[in-house]
Amino acid sequence: MAYVMTRIQVGNYDTWKPMFDQDAPRARESAKSLRIFRGVEDPNEVFLQIEFASSDEAKFARDRLIASKVLDRFGDKTGPTVVEEAQT
Repeated sequence: MAYVMTRIQVGNYDTWKPMFDQDAPRARESAKSLRIFRGVEDPNEVFLQIEFASSDEAKFARDRLIASKVLDRFGDKTGPTVVEEAQT
């Protein structure tokens, strides 16, 4: 398993969410699962965790997302970063 993790200050969650749901870059088409988290103190700060079967699939999705430039409209963001779960 591998994940693409991203943090975005979306400005207005209710405006952002329908655009996100469209997945115009098709970055999530091979995703196994998706989790969206919202900040408690700022519900417009969004954290995304998208699960893929392999790191190669996650890297492909990340690269497709970056190439689409959809994240360029957000000045305050972290990622997308491909991660794997660490052994505890």
